[in-house]
Amino acid sequence: MEAYCVKCKAKREMKDPQAVTMKNGKPATKGTCPVCGTGMYKIGASK
Repeated sequence: MEAYCVKCKAKREMKDPQAVTMKNGKPATKGTCPVCGTGMYKIGASK
């Protein structure tokens, strides 16, 4: 899954994506940037 890395300022393929649920009950995907290791977060159902 592709997400935006705020540290690299570019869209990258997320490493180790995990489906999570936010406090308000909506789905999201959490992972890490393969280049810099920063945490990435994408709101919406994982595909």
